[in-house]
Amino acid sequence: MGPMDAEKIPVRVTSSGQVLEVVVFSKRPESIEVVLGAGVHSVRCVLTPTRNRQAYAGSAMGREIVYERSCGEVQADLARVERYREYKR
Repeated sequence: MGPMDAEKIPVRVTSSGQVLEVVVFSKRPESIEVVLGAGVHSVRCVLTPTRNRQAYAGSAMGREIVYERSCGEVQADLARVERYREYKR
């Protein structure tokens, strides 16, 4: 991904059920940092694995948001991206 190709993931706001596309700031198996909104009104949120490791959850502006992918799926995504980077070199 280049500097202008920001990865976006869907997260669900648990109180309303609304699904939002958020920009990924950093992604690791133990946490995913996302940015909600744009410009001066943007908010960063750290999503951490839930107890059963079937999703990532965090809180932004008093609202719980959930990324509904398991830790294993996220690790597989990261491994796939890393293999792609190695291949391009």
